Amino acid sequence: MRKNDQVVVIGGGPAGLAAAIALQGRGLRVTVVDAARPPVEKVCGEGLLPETLASLRAIGVDTANFAGVPFRGVRYVGIHEQIEAKFPGEHALGIRRTELHRELLIAATDFRTEFRWQTSVEGITPQGVRVGGTTLPARWIIGADGAASRVRSWAGLDKASSSTQRFAFRRHFRGTPWTDLLEVHWGKRGQAYVTAVGLDEICVVVMSRDSKLRIDEALCDFPALARNLERCKPIDKERGAVSRNRVLRRVTNDRVALVGDASGTVDAITGEGIGLAFRQAQALASAISNENLDEYETEHRELRRKPQIMAKMLLAMGWSEFLQERTLSALAANPKVFERLLKAHVGSGSALEVAEAGLKLGWGLLTA
Repeated sequence: MRKNDQVVVIGGGPAGLAAAIALQGRGLRVTVVDAARPPVEKVCGEGLLPETLASLRAIGVDTANFAGVPFRGVRYVGIHEQIEAKFPGEHALGIRRTELHRELLIAATDFRTEFRWQTSVEGITPQGVRVGGTTLPARWIIGADGAASRVRSWAGLDKASSSTQRFAFRRHFRGTPWTDLLEVHWGKRGQAYVTAVGLDEICVVVMSRDSKLRIDEALCDFPALARNLERCKPIDKERGAVSRNRVLRRVTNDRVALVGDASGTVDAITGEGIGLAFRQAQALASAISNENLDEYETEHRELRRKPQIMAKMLLAMGWSEFLQERTLSALAANPKVFERLLKAHVGSGSALEVAEAGLKLGWGLLTA
C-alpha cells in the first residue's frame, strides 16, 4: 500500500464515517462526499450492542464519553410470558442516531478526514469520482450511500437476493425509563423495541409487515408497553423506514467496495445493522491496506453469517402469535438457552454457537 493513496468515500453517514476513520488510521488520505450535511436523522432502534461499541474502539473511536444511556441486557415480553438475560460482559448503549452521527463526525475530523458536504456525486470513472463536472482523483472508491446505493449500480454490483420487506415506525417519548434493559415486545402483528436514549427519553420502534400499522394502533398488541407509556409524552413526529434482508452476490469490483447498507442489509429485528457496518469498515480498511479487496469479499461474507442466522430465527417467531408464546414459554422454561443466544448475539459467541442454541430452543419448543 502507498501511504498517500487517495480514497473517496461516497456517503457520510455512520458507515461512511466509520470507513473513513478506519482508512485514515491505516495511513490513507480520505475524502468523504455527501449531498447532505450531518447530522442526518434515520429511523433505527438507537441501541449499540457491546460488540458494536467494541468495533468502534477497534477503529480508534473513543466511546467512553458518548452521550447515551447504558443498558445491561435484553427482555422479551409476550402476552403471558417474559424472559430476560444480562449481557455477559460490558453494557450496551442507547444513543440518539443524530448524537451517534455527531460523535463519528468528530472522530473522523480528528483523524484529518476531508469533507465535501452538500456535494452531489455524478458518477465514477477509472480515474476517480465525478463531482461538479470535474473528477476527484481516487485510487479506491467506497460506496457508503445506503440501501438505494447509486455506487452499487455504477459498479455493476446490484445482483442480489432479497426477503419480503417489513416496515418500521419510530417515535421518541419524554418520561422516566422503567427498566435498564432493552425490551422487545412480541405481538400478533409485529414487534416493538424500547430503548432508553436519555435519562428522560425513550425510543420506541414498531416493526411489522403492515405498511399502515402505526405506533398508536400497534400498542393494542403490547399491553405492558402501553401501560408504561401512559405516563410518557411523545416529543417528535413518527418516522418510517423499510427493512429487509438483502444479500449481494459481490460487494467489490476492481477498486470499488461497498460498506454498510449499500453492501446489503439485515432485517432490523436483529439490531445488528449499524454494528455490522462498523465491523465491515474495519475489515475493509485491512483489505485496502493489503491492496486485496478479495480479503474484504471473504470477510464481508463471514461477518454476515451470524446476523443472518439470528434474523431467520427471530423472524420465524413473527409468523404467528401461537409460535411467539410457545417460544417465550420454552425460553422461560430454559433461561440458559436465552442467555446463550444473547451471549452469541452480542459478540461473545460464533455463528455456530447461535445455531446450537437455536437447536436447543427448537427442542424446547417440541417439549414445551
